Amino acid sequence: MTKTEGTIRLTTAQAVIRWLANQYIEIDGQQMRVCGGGFGIFGHGNVTCLGEALNSVQEELPLYRGQNEQSMGFAAAGYTKQWLRQRFMFCTASAGPGTANLLTAAGLAHANRLPMLLLCGDTFMTRLPDPVLQQMENFYDPTFGVNDAFKPVTRYWDRITHPAQVIQSLPNALATMLDPADCGPAFIGLPQDVQGWAYDYPEKFFAKKVHRIRRQSPDVAEIADAVAALKEAASPMIIAGGGVQYSRAVEELTTFAETHNIPVVETIAGRANMLATHPLNIGPIGVTGSDSANAIAEKADVILAVGTRLQDFTTGSWTAFDKDAQIISVNAARHDAGKHMSLPVVGDAKLSLAALTEVLDYTAPQSWVDLAKTERSKWDAYVAENVKPGNRPNSYAQAIGVVNDLCDPRDRIVAAAGGLPAEVTANWRTLDVGTVDVEFGFSCMGYEIAGAWGARIAQAQQEPEQDTITFCGDGSYMMLNSDIYSSVLSRKKLIVLVLDNGGFAVINKLQNNTGNESFNNLLEDCPTIPEPFGVDFVAHAASMGAQAEKVTNPAELGDAFKRAKASDKTYVIVMDVDPYEGWTTEGHAWWEVGTPTVTESERVRKAHEDWEASRIKQRRGV
Repeated sequence: MTKTEGTIRLTTAQAVIRWLANQYIEIDGQQMRVCGGGFGIFGHGNVTCLGEALNSVQEELPLYRGQNEQSMGFAAAGYTKQWLRQRFMFCTASAGPGTANLLTAAGLAHANRLPMLLLCGDTFMTRLPDPVLQQMENFYDPTFGVNDAFKPVTRYWDRITHPAQVIQSLPNALATMLDPADCGPAFIGLPQDVQGWAYDYPEKFFAKKVHRIRRQSPDVAEIADAVAALKEAASPMIIAGGGVQYSRAVEELTTFAETHNIPVVETIAGRANMLATHPLNIGPIGVTGSDSANAIAEKADVILAVGTRLQDFTTGSWTAFDKDAQIISVNAARHDAGKHMSLPVVGDAKLSLAALTEVLDYTAPQSWVDLAKTERSKWDAYVAENVKPGNRPNSYAQAIGVVNDLCDPRDRIVAAAGGLPAEVTANWRTLDVGTVDVEFGFSCMGYEIAGAWGARIAQAQQEPEQDTITFCGDGSYMMLNSDIYSSVLSRKKLIVLVLDNGGFAVINKLQNNTGNESFNNLLEDCPTIPEPFGVDFVAHAASMGAQAEKVTNPAELGDAFKRAKASDKTYVIVMDVDPYEGWTTEGHAWWEVGTPTVTESERVRKAHEDWEASRIKQRRGV
């Protein structure tokens, strides 16, 4: 690198990394880098130039070696969730299949509104060596390649064709990632030749900059509309989403609910907004929710939805609410605030709740609140029985109950795909705020272990004495397990509970519930498997350096969990669970799935009719 007056000559890759290392954010009075580092797998598309640049900033931007590009993206998502979107990680992958493997992770980050920076190799800008190894040749458009596939699943996309372009591109990417309304993954394609090209960059481009996450004040007129609607409410309800936590508005939510005596229900992303013992916490809502929350949802006349995108698992495919209920939607994103003819309050949750509290002179009728609390106490009794060991064959709920009783209140709980996110959402009793990560926005199998690894990296920076605990089914384990090895290598301990039900049991359950025969989900129901057998998960996890053991029942699980807590190394506990009798059977709202309208099966025909019978309750966009 050379300097002239006011400039410094760097390669494109060096400029990207130097700029990134000088971007800061202030959190609780402490300045720290907004980028916590990265996850990387090197190949010919990123090792020679970007790798050279990263090698010089190992302290400032630590690089974690990934085992799989998709899992690197999941880990980055788990990291930023733990940091409440205030910090993020980058992922770097080589051109071609390495970068393509990040597509699913980008989709997860986009669906969940999570910041993630993707620094990916690209084909040569000069095209002189084309076609190159792993290049997808497009015969009608030579500029169109694998990296263009990221456009639908990122919030910001750019391909750097000249070194000077990063001066505009990098600040735009970061602004997008830190914007509460537009937050999501940012993709920057780095052609292999352009990465090594040099340019005289202005030195001040690399000056330290401290960023802030914008808090948008709500419009006064929109607050007035919301207040007018709430004042007329006979049976109001608050839906608390994940945006409450990202806004750091848990205190304001609680104050608002207590001041106006309004019952609160939580979305999947909003789990752990309130403690399970708070008298106004009526439980999780929706398809994987609670009878208590769903009971008041269908009776509520005014619904204040805070920080939620109102996904179908929250709304019961829009059957969970009375068709005449008025929704007030508080959201930083205009797109989310206006859904189903909501009265929109476009603004930061923390500021908006404070503004509503200040001007709203209203208290919900006590008879309504008493009804909600009665429903919650009935649900609590159901959950207590549901998680009790010995009430039926080994179940997810029993395992959840064991961990709930023995973990520290500040331990982080992670779940993602299959039946476990539903079971955690319904049965977990929140011990402290912000301690649950159920990734059900994109519901990616494989997030369980990879996302937990990223969460643990972040947790180690904040609460190193706590544990990250992940619930993982055998199907998700088989889908993506290599970050057990990553966690051992990086000394970021995880506690992994592998609950083995012999296949994709929750989809088998859906298959059966819609009248279909079991087919291709449980191992025993696959015609192409002559002799089904299970995986020795203990031996497999041990081969990756983890401590591991198998238990036969919840009592043994409790003893093993205590050993896991005492260990300083990633610990895997395996327990078989029943694929048929182990489910939480209460608390479900209707969920729209496509069922055959024409069939030769009487069972399928009857199930279709039963399923469609609930459609009459569905709101049609209003």
